[in-house]
Amino acid sequence: MAAHNATHAPDHAPDHAPDSVRDREIEAEQTHLDLVYRRLEEKIHEAEFLMDDAAKRGQVGTPGALAERDAQVFQAGVHLHRLNSEYEDFLFGRIDLLLGKDGKKGPDGAYTSVEPADGVIQDGRAAIAETLHIGRLGVLDADYSPLVIDWRAPAAAPFYRATPVAPGRVVRRRVIRSKGRRVLGVEDDLMRPEVTATLNGEELPAIGDGALMAALGRARSHTMRDIVASIQAEQDMVIRAPAASVTEVEGGPGTGKTAVALHRAAYLLYQDRRRYAGGILIVSPTPLLVSYTEGVLPSLGEEGQVAIRALGSLVDGAEATAYDPPAVSRVKGSARMQKLLRKAARGALEASAPTTPPRARTAQDAQLSLEDLAAGTDAPAAAPVPPTRLRVVAFGARLELDEAELRAIRQSALGGTAPINLLRPRARRLILDALWAKSGAARRYPDPELAAEVRQGFDEDLVTEPEFQEFLDAWWPELTPRGVLAAMADERRLGRWARRLLNPREVRQLARSLRRLGGDGRGPLSVHDVALLDELQQILGAPARPARPREADPLDQLTGLEELTTYADRLSAGRSGRRERLEEERTDYAHIIVDEAQDLTPMQWRMVGRRGRHATWTVVGDPAQSSWSDPDEAAEARDEALGTRPRRRFTLTVNYRNPAEIAELASKVLALAMPGTPSPRAVRSTGLEPRFGVVDGAPSTRGAAEAALARATVAEAERLLAEVEGTVGVVVAMHRREQARAWLAGLGDRVVALGSLEAKGLEYDATLVVSPAEIADESPAGLRVLYVALTRATQQLTVLSAAADDPDADGVPDLLRD
Repeated sequence: MAAHNATHAPDHAPDHAPDSVRDREIEAEQTHLDLVYRRLEEKIHEAEFLMDDAAKRGQVGTPGALAERDAQVFQAGVHLHRLNSEYEDFLFGRIDLLLGKDGKKGPDGAYTSVEPADGVIQDGRAAIAETLHIGRLGVLDADYSPLVIDWRAPAAAPFYRATPVAPGRVVRRRVIRSKGRRVLGVEDDLMRPEVTATLNGEELPAIGDGALMAALGRARSHTMRDIVASIQAEQDMVIRAPAASVTEVEGGPGTGKTAVALHRAAYLLYQDRRRYAGGILIVSPTPLLVSYTEGVLPSLGEEGQVAIRALGSLVDGAEATAYDPPAVSRVKGSARMQKLLRKAARGALEASAPTTPPRARTAQDAQLSLEDLAAGTDAPAAAPVPPTRLRVVAFGARLELDEAELRAIRQSALGGTAPINLLRPRARRLILDALWAKSGAARRYPDPELAAEVRQGFDEDLVTEPEFQEFLDAWWPELTPRGVLAAMADERRLGRWARRLLNPREVRQLARSLRRLGGDGRGPLSVHDVALLDELQQILGAPARPARPREADPLDQLTGLEELTTYADRLSAGRSGRRERLEEERTDYAHIIVDEAQDLTPMQWRMVGRRGRHATWTVVGDPAQSSWSDPDEAAEARDEALGTRPRRRFTLTVNYRNPAEIAELASKVLALAMPGTPSPRAVRSTGLEPRFGVVDGAPSTRGAAEAALARATVAEAERLLAEVEGTVGVVVAMHRREQARAWLAGLGDRVVALGSLEAKGLEYDATLVVSPAEIADESPAGLRVLYVALTRATQQLTVLSAAADDPDADGVPDLLRD
């Protein structure tokens, strides 16, 4: 399978300027898309005409005319709704096919033959006989020739099923990225890279890694052809693996893990759409990688069927925008946080204060009575503890629960297994039981039926009092995940909750990192905070909200319009219901694909695992690229998430991204990071050795050193921009990412500044790695992170050393010397 996993996929065709070939192909797809939209507009006008005609038929008063009108309205409305709902972003694919064995056509106007005709390939050359565009909706032109094939139609099956191992008639498969009426980009996979195909007399071009695979497939060396066959075979095995369990895929940099995972999602959906109607979730480590996967994986025409999420946006209503230093990340990602969050949630409940404006200032004042509230006394709120006493008047007597009794009731209520917020009704019941017992009423009414009636009245009298509800709100408030995290920013309080779980230094680091949330918890989140929020949602739960009543539509009462308005309402309700379902984050999926799985922390594995309790899984990663400091702890959480499902394991062994010269340099770091781990075989050699640069001079101050590093970084980036046609990625230690973006801001869109943890899964024509020592030293997993940084380039690599790198006379840093 000619696959790739890059945000900035370069054009590898050596005979053309990449931009000109790509632009020409985008323009060709744009021309076709314009034609499709013109035809769609014609079909919409036809449907609107039918709706108008149906309205005129409604003026005829006979029952037969009304029935005919309703049937026509329904059919025309369905057609119009479908055209309008599928109008945006529905064209996503194309396949170019050889002549088939027979000349039969299906109902969609496409030829039905799966296999090519005998002798259609002569001396490695063949002509394209048919081109099909694939989209969400089938569209025929005025002569009933297909402009777009519905992705569900049999003619679209080769778009999903064809592989270089079993290509059928497919020569080229193209993914088209579009937004509205505009084509944004194209990426090609070649199913027959050894064939030189022509379309309308011109050689069929290939964009993206398809061009690289074409060059390899046509190489004179038999070794090159063997490598291409190896790529195709090992990736195809993964894509077509049975989905009834867990499919684990390992592979080093450049082996196409991400692309294989995406093709597998499309393949599984097409093979058994009914089974995967529950949705497929694709989890990526960073938003940058999500933007790539969204461009490569077609939406497949089913709203909500495929969800692509970064770890930092997996929880509804949360989006990671902040960054945690490595030491804080290790604390937040650790499995210890599970116990700490449970303690913090209970502690936050006990430490909660009333929401009414404060007056009480001491523990003695921190009490609430129905008498005081009725007299207009303000309820205490600023005290660090909830109300410590409840007094009520019932049956003419004063009943009181003191602090010890309330504490015992709270502990009894918390003994339940339900989430804390859902235990509030249990706590209320226990309070009422305690007050009933103190009233002595049970002894005064020996008749069970009478006692039950009196008890019901007793409960109703109390719970309907606003003051009792205010007490309950103060004593057992509804907790929110963000609120609990904000409470954990109090270092002394956190220290009590974290006893025997965190050391004092970890408590201090965690509390300080959570202060950015503010007192209301609404501040910026890190990717690790999002996993903590998800854990807290499980611990706290959310009380059920009362259903909102449907507002009556006055048109419902109009005689003669029931059928028409009911249909319109049904359409409207369907649309609004769909929107509501999409707005609410799905929490359970039929299949989950985890990309770069080696980077998930134990808490993140718990978060992802909750979304796949009944799912089958595809887990893709490379232990040698892991940025998590405790792989054994993560493996335990991973096993818990995956459960006891049987597992199939695959290994991808061929690196087709990096030239051998770059792969050889990176292998030196791999030997330090993961001794004994084999490197994937590089496909090609360019003859361009990695370049080593050194920051000039020996600056006497820190400011001077920073300025010298900035100048050297900009100079090396400018040099690479002049030497490659495509993109340049500049990788720095995480604490320098904002600095680097400022340094490079004036160099244009082809240059991208990345923190070391953001580079995972991406590739660039050229890469500049700034100060390897800084990257290696920023975390216990720093050597593995550096290995990732060194394997992003498809053409050229430059390593820039600062003083900390201890470069030799040739500029080679200590970490990269033999």
